[in-house]
Amino acid sequence: MSKQRLEAFTDGVIAIIITIMVLEMKVPAGSDLAALRAGLPVFLAYALSFVNVGIFWNNHHHMLQATERINGTVLWANLILLFWLTLIPFVIRWMDETHFAPMPTAAYGVVLALSAIAYILLERSIIACNGPTSKLALAVGTDLKGKLSLSIYALAILLAFVHPWIALALYVIVAMIWFIPDRRIESIV
Repeated sequence: MSKQRLEAFTDGVIAIIITIMVLEMKVPAGSDLAALRAGLPVFLAYALSFVNVGIFWNNHHHMLQATERINGTVLWANLILLFWLTLIPFVIRWMDETHFAPMPTAAYGVVLALSAIAYILLERSIIACNGPTSKLALAVGTDLKGKLSLSIYALAILLAFVHPWIALALYVIVAMIWFIPDRRIESIV
């Protein structure tokens, strides 16, 4: 399989994830501003999730631009990433239906953290396939940004049991860290 097919498949799955996320949102019960305001927390969770899925998609695209070849290990690593990303609509729904209770809010962080770990595994499998002097290997380096993100996710997961809104604020911080595409990769493409 070519990297273009892998990228097209990933694009399709991510488009479906985003579609499911928006379809899972409930229409307000009334027609006034108060009814709309009642749905604001889940809309904000959707917006954060949309941004997170977009960040993974954007960085995935840049990573594949720096990739010359893929193999079976890369294909499986990509599927693992997609598996975790497909759980995002589920945890959003769970948070919504429990009014952002600690366990669902922590589960949201677990899904984001496992998506990040899967992304790192995909990155490492691409580097293994393309060699230690490949464009991607040189661009990624020690990946301080990735390690910092995982640390914040771990802290947020724990803090979800103290107060879920603290965890959500930390999830926003990670999204802000990654909102600008990974310049390390962008600079070599």
